[in-house]
Amino acid sequence: MYIADLHIHSHYSRATSKECSLEYLDLWARRKGIGILGTGDFTHQAWREELKEKLIPAEEGLYILKEEYRIDKGAMSEAMTPRFVVSGEISSIYKKNGKVRKVHSVILLPGIEEAELISKKLETIGNLHSDGRPILGLDCHDLLEITLELCPRAIYIPAHIWTPHFSLFGAFSGFDTIEECFEDLTPHVHALETGLSSDPSMIWRLSALDRFQLVSNSDAHSPSKLGREANLLDIDLSYTGLWNAIQKGEGLEGTVEFFPEEGKYHYDGHRKCNLCLSPSEAKQYSGKCPVCGRKLTTGVSHRIEQLADRSQGFILSGGKPFENLVPLNEVIAASIGYTTASKKVKNQYESMISDLGPEFHILRELPLEDIRHASGNMISEGIRRLREGKVHCTPGYDGEYGMIRLFEPEEMAAN
Repeated sequence: MYIADLHIHSHYSRATSKECSLEYLDLWARRKGIGILGTGDFTHQAWREELKEKLIPAEEGLYILKEEYRIDKGAMSEAMTPRFVVSGEISSIYKKNGKVRKVHSVILLPGIEEAELISKKLETIGNLHSDGRPILGLDCHDLLEITLELCPRAIYIPAHIWTPHFSLFGAFSGFDTIEECFEDLTPHVHALETGLSSDPSMIWRLSALDRFQLVSNSDAHSPSKLGREANLLDIDLSYTGLWNAIQKGEGLEGTVEFFPEEGKYHYDGHRKCNLCLSPSEAKQYSGKCPVCGRKLTTGVSHRIEQLADRSQGFILSGGKPFENLVPLNEVIAASIGYTTASKKVKNQYESMISDLGPEFHILRELPLEDIRHASGNMISEGIRRLREGKVHCTPGYDGEYGMIRLFEPEEMAAN
């Protein structure tokens, strides 16, 4: 079984960490236990040059980091060497059917050569040099057409499909149906990315989406965020195996998801007024902030309510299973009463990774007794509650992440 995170960014994208280099991406993939990692940002020429310099071919369509660039060779030597697959995200901003559309797309490719070919074409349309995630005035239909004409083996995935401002179904700039977006090319779209603020159970409420494979990725802007969402794959380690999993569901065993409430756009709200509202509460105010009168940001839950034709709790027959997880540093912080930025949490994280192995192994599989022995009762109990879904969530809204609580205040005080 491989864990795959296919949508990330390099240090050439705006608002990303300088550590989004191949060296640190490789290091953090090993820390997390990620076997297949997207390169991100294939349209950026300088990043492609880094890929060519620092990666070497492994299996068909996959690459590994050259040995001389690896960091922390000793402590993490037993972790699987992460494979890289060429990937990138493109932001399309264009007008269609009388409305400005803003949609993000993730594209996976079988090699750096194909990335060169597609980038050369896209350079005739817009600026690819200022941002690793370029903004193009290109209809998503036309982007898909160009991609498949130049590389029939490409994988095209509408990104974080519910995000209010930049997605296929976004409340402010998206579409109500996939067909309106992709028209005659709709049959060539086989997978959709859930995004941090939704999980498959929410998407199952739309019968029109039943045929699509649902994938999840971190969209990480720093290496430590890798794997906050990911895919579970039982495949031959190759681009063909990956293609079959995403396009056909063959070997796609399920996904690892954020608790949707933790995502930045789960509920409606207005950040400047510290106002967070459920869909039913937002309806009472007709989409206007009752504090200042400005328009509320419509959250993912509300948008799904608008389009759903099934009731909450519907389970799709044949739908892939999924797990809701919280990153290990958040579990540690929630279990010992410190922030994730604190030195105590960082030291505990490093100690657990060194002593117990990769993060996903700790969160998903390692016996609780082993965790208790290495890190104490509170952290092992926190992981037990996480595995059982015994988590209290305060929903995120209007760009603010939600909050996850594993223990009640009185439990923390007693320890």
